[in-house]
Amino acid sequence: MSRLYLVPTPIGNLKDITFRAVEVLKDVDLILAEDTRTSGKLLNHFEIITPMQSHHMHNEHKTVDSLIGKLKSGITIAVISDAGTPAISDPGFLLVRACVENHIEVECLPGATAFVPALVNSGLPNDKFVFEGFLPVKKGRQTRLLLLAEETRTMIFYESPHKLVKTLGHFCDYFGEDRLVSISRELTKLYEETIRGNAKDVLEHYTNKPPKGEIVIVVAGKK
Repeated sequence: MSRLYLVPTPIGNLKDITFRAVEVLKDVDLILAEDTRTSGKLLNHFEIITPMQSHHMHNEHKTVDSLIGKLKSGITIAVISDAGTPAISDPGFLLVRACVENHIEVECLPGATAFVPALVNSGLPNDKFVFEGFLPVKKGRQTRLLLLAEETRTMIFYESPHKLVKTLGHFCDYFGEDRLVSISRELTKLYEETIRGNAKDVLEHYTNKPPKGEIVIVVAGKK
């Protein structure tokens, strides 16, 4: 029976994959991977020999129709990203939407997502929060920051290491230097760390110590 599975993969530590995720990846007919080279290492580690096909932000618009055709023919497909849960700032949404429109079963397995541990260990309120993902690089960035300056819920962002200092500077400008911030870096990996403080102090820390690795920013909402 045709079905699309969204399968979370570890964000760092390979032990964080679930038994069920490995089972599904072994049982499906095809795996769609964001980067087949990166995912190939994961699949080899768990002795998964399922055929793999590239599925990323640059080709997902073009391949949706053909993938829906394959699913309608009766095969099962799993979507994985380089790390974490597919469709969370990664490819997957377009195919899920198309499956829903074509009445094809979709099942998302629970598993790793970087922003959840970053939020929980931040020490900031987590009863209500908003996930913003990556801020606009240029166009729309100022407009977005002005809007978020009034947000009362805890905010979560993804950011690349070489843009972190710039983004923290913008937080100081738009949210205020005293706004509480928590930076989680390299979650589940050997050099995992979380730096907490106000925006000014955290900016100073990373200005003096340029960051490396995957980064999640958690920012307190406006009081």
